[in-house]
Amino acid sequence: MFRKLKIRMMLMNLSLITVLMFIVFASIYFITYNKMRVAIANDLTRVASFHRGQPPDDGKPQNDAQTFEISDTHSVNEKYPERTVSFTILTDGDHQLLSKNSFFDAEDSFYENALAAANNQQKETGIFSLEGSAWAYLVVSRSSNTLYAFIDITAQLGMLDRLMYTFIAVFVITFICIYFVSRFLTNRSIQPIKDAFEKQRRFISDASHELKTPLAVIQTNVDVLLQNKKDLHEEDQKWLGYIQSEVQRMGNLTRDLLYLTQMSDDESETLMHIPFDISDCIEKQMLGLEVVAFEKDIDLQYAIEPSLMMNGNAEQIAQVIIILMDNAIKYTPAKGQITLQLKRIAHTLQIGIINTGKGISPEDLPYIFDRFYRADKGRSRQSGSYGLGLSIAKAIVEQHNGKISCASSPDGDTHFIIKFKSL
Repeated sequence: MFRKLKIRMMLMNLSLITVLMFIVFASIYFITYNKMRVAIANDLTRVASFHRGQPPDDGKPQNDAQTFEISDTHSVNEKYPERTVSFTILTDGDHQLLSKNSFFDAEDSFYENALAAANNQQKETGIFSLEGSAWAYLVVSRSSNTLYAFIDITAQLGMLDRLMYTFIAVFVITFICIYFVSRFLTNRSIQPIKDAFEKQRRFISDASHELKTPLAVIQTNVDVLLQNKKDLHEEDQKWLGYIQSEVQRMGNLTRDLLYLTQMSDDESETLMHIPFDISDCIEKQMLGLEVVAFEKDIDLQYAIEPSLMMNGNAEQIAQVIIILMDNAIKYTPAKGQITLQLKRIAHTLQIGIINTGKGISPEDLPYIFDRFYRADKGRSRQSGSYGLGLSIAKAIVEQHNGKISCASSPDGDTHFIIKFKSL
């Protein structure tokens, strides 16, 4: 129980911290990305403005058709972006290269490939890779010609990649640190609860042991008195019978409480689980229950798939079947029916127990596995039940890493399903 609580708390803490770190890192990354995108756009605009009106690289003066203006808002004297590897290409209306301006030497094929890459994207601005470098471009169209501005953004994209790798490294290191801190704090947090639960468990165990002796003495004395019925009045026999009945119920209660305290996490680890034939185990219990069902005029049917194996404790699994079948027999009326099925589905063993009867109301269904909970308190009192049977069954099933559930409705069938891993 405490192991599950510890894992749940750690997962909650780690999930919360992970989400917060992701939000922070993602925000920083996208803010940096947007700033860099704006800076690249500004650099492209400055490159285009700087090259406005520059003569083509063949040294010939431009004619009127080759004169290019971007916008009246950009000054010819605007400062060229420092440390920017860039070039511009001027084309005609058919996107044929007229001239180029560049501050680095490259073959003509390089500029033609850059122009083709920009035209292939069919956008006014974008990014492409060419000869191992990343380039951003801007297309400015006029009535008679088009200017393409290009800048090398390999360094900027590299910085974004390094930022991403840094975030991943920081996230991993922070996550590991938070894991150990969370583990330490979780242990400190649940320790008072664990101590209180351990004291309660020890108290119930000690009280159950202490009650066994006086109850045994009372039971023995009542049995001796009832053996000499001829010396007792009829009224005395009736009261002694009541005492005997209540002593038996108290004995069953102390036995169940003691068993529940032994189902704690610490002791469950010491239980021996070995492979056994669950089909044979359940069939033996059903053979003994046939007589009880026959006496109550209940139709008992069972279909058990043979030779199914699982890892666990055969005696405890038998106890689960007895608890559930006893519960079904108690709440199934005469002429009713109880059906048990054991089958293998993939790698899972599934036990289904269905009984007809009043059913369980939706208000009571979520609590039927709680200790001392009884949906029909008056009827449970008559049957000698304290509401611990289903709690014990659930504890045993969970101890075997299984799951137990119940589906029912008022005036409908009640269906218990148990699932175990098969061998």
